[in-house]
Amino acid sequence: MNFRKLCSFTTVLLMLMSCTSCLDTVGQVGDSETENDFSGLETITETTTEEPTTQPPPEDKRVHVVSAGDNLIHYSVLKNGEAYASGQEGVTYDFRPIYENVKPIIESADVAVLNQETVISQSNGVRGADGGQLIFNSPPEVADAVIDAGFDVFTMANNHLLDMGADGLEESINFWNDKAQQNNLTVLGAYLNEEDSENIRIREVNGVKIAFLAYAEHINGFSIPADSSLRVVMNYEEDVIESQVKKASELADAVVVSVHWGVEDTHEVSDDRKELAEKIVNWGADVILGCHTHTAETMEWITRDDGSKGFVYYSMGNFICAQTDNFNLVGEIPDFDIVVDGLTGETRLENVGAIPTIIHYDDGSFSNIRIYPYSQYTPELADSHGLPYATPAGNYPQFSWDIINDIINNNIPEEFRKLDK
Repeated sequence: MNFRKLCSFTTVLLMLMSCTSCLDTVGQVGDSETENDFSGLETITETTTEEPTTQPPPEDKRVHVVSAGDNLIHYSVLKNGEAYASGQEGVTYDFRPIYENVKPIIESADVAVLNQETVISQSNGVRGADGGQLIFNSPPEVADAVIDAGFDVFTMANNHLLDMGADGLEESINFWNDKAQQNNLTVLGAYLNEEDSENIRIREVNGVKIAFLAYAEHINGFSIPADSSLRVVMNYEEDVIESQVKKASELADAVVVSVHWGVEDTHEVSDDRKELAEKIVNWGADVILGCHTHTAETMEWITRDDGSKGFVYYSMGNFICAQTDNFNLVGEIPDFDIVVDGLTGETRLENVGAIPTIIHYDDGSFSNIRIYPYSQYTPELADSHGLPYATPAGNYPQFSWDIINDIINNNIPEEFRKLDK
């Protein structure tokens, strides 16, 4: 109805209502049996205009990731596994208590990555570097414990791959491949053949595709026999690494690279590692997880040539070990979010940092060995650590709350410390 017609109708209506004599006319025309007739008047109808609906912006996709350094099963770690199994019928080793304090951190992540430092070759005897020879071979219960703790990505590229020879490595690869099938794991870093090494491992979590790659600096002077099909990509094969990282970045939303590198028992980051890290990030890696030095080392953002950024943890240190220098007992759990922007589809990292960890044992015999996150450790536990009494003694057997904090403060930049998790 237009405005002019509305005004005309309103005038007529007011006239009718103001005249008392007209009320009968309004109520009745002629006699009481005659219905009112307003057919000549237009009916007033309201019209509504619907507001245009706006779609909410697509949500970001987010994956919470944690990782851990060397799962190094020394002889005394093996003995602890035996002790924890005591009283359990038919159980030879139980390593689960070692990880129970950090298990909530691992389980809470969407993806948890572990560097498995020792092979698992069941046809060979269990070894834990006993007798001073740095040769390792772990029982399958180690795998059961870390899977139970919540890890679902396992990297194998490290210097102990050939401790049981090529046959032992092949057996270990097959062992972990079987575990992967049974438990929905991602296993990488040592491969049955060249083709397998070019099969980029991708894990899709919360709608985000994450590619995983792993490389080793050396294999303790050993080499894979010429007639073997086994394949481990070494750090010096930069052409292969470049090709794989670029391929992975095309196939996935994010690329995580594990690199075994550096000089053991030092916190210093050498220039060659910094240079390789810059190359790997520029080729397309979003995160580098460093292993091997058995010490916690610094971390930093690396800016790519196009202005975007990746992040490198130069060394996560030990996750578990039975070493006797104080700097070997403080490690890092990298903790970060991979975010894929809902509007642009671009990938970024958020909440990047590291949770310090402490390996504790009660006495000089390495009794009751276990891992603590920093938030659960105390000055009283530090004062009761068995390190000063362990034999053979290390070069740095002193242990205290102040020493722990000095190691953390000197190697984890303040902006990346997650001390309350």
